[in-house]
Amino acid sequence: MGRSPEEMMKEGVVLAERTTIGLGGKARLFAQCESLDELRSVITYAARNHIRFMLLGGGSNVIFPDEGFDGLVIGVCMKGYRFEPVAQGILLDAVAGEEWDPLVSEAVTKGFAGIECLSGIPGLVGATPIQNVGAYGQEVADTIRSVEAIDLRSMKDVQFSNMDCQFSYRQSRFKVVDKDRFVITRVTFLLHPEGKPSLAYPELRKQIESRHPGSVDLGTVRQTVLALRRGKSMVLDPADPNCRSVGSFFMNPIVSGEFFETLQRDLSRSAAPAEIPSFPGPANTVKIPAAWFVEHSGFRKGFR
Repeated sequence: MGRSPEEMMKEGVVLAERTTIGLGGKARLFAQCESLDELRSVITYAARNHIRFMLLGGGSNVIFPDEGFDGLVIGVCMKGYRFEPVAQGILLDAVAGEEWDPLVSEAVTKGFAGIECLSGIPGLVGATPIQNVGAYGQEVADTIRSVEAIDLRSMKDVQFSNMDCQFSYRQSRFKVVDKDRFVITRVTFLLHPEGKPSLAYPELRKQIESRHPGSVDLGTVRQTVLALRRGKSMVLDPADPNCRSVGSFFMNPIVSGEFFETLQRDLSRSAAPAEIPSFPGPANTVKIPAAWFVEHSGFRKGFR
């Protein structure tokens, strides 16, 4: 038996201390749930008492206002994971409250490929399917096998296959059509023992080829990704004041091939022709970094 909701409730918890940006006032009520039973009981308690609530994981995509949150903040802190060999590879079954990057590190150490390029990303496992977390040529949609959740409409446990999740670029059903309907409790990933590391992303591939010519292992890819992220203040580090952020919140635009060609043609005629960084997308589309658009709109890094 877990604790009762009344036993878990705290008043006036400072929310700034629970977010990566370090901003925000106090929560009127706060409950940190360490088991699925506790999570279910707290949500039920809030619903019965008509208390506004929100869930908080690693706090890397949240900015609370200075006046705080006039309701109940539920901290997701359920732990547990296991690696299990299956015919197709290795299943990584992880509870939503597990911290993401240590799991990536362990998978890489064990030689299990599939999430090595997602090193250094802050947050918890439960958040990864929501926006189909991705970086450096990989995204969790590549490896997620199933997602378990609580349906807030019925309070029943439900399970989604990879296809059920309706993944697309930084999107899923949990972020769009079913936003705020489900509380993700567990995610299962299919990894590959002795798999080759992913070098699909040009910036990463260039760094690897220049520093580690020849064969490369998963550990080298992880360390290179961490170095690239650290160079952009994208690794949580108390010694780096610039890492106080909510991460990268621009989605890279995906444009048609025709639009991309027109843009290239127009730029070639300009007074200062510029090469457009791009990556192939599905169905004759092209992905262009949002940062390139921002800078070429006149807003350089450091603009205030």
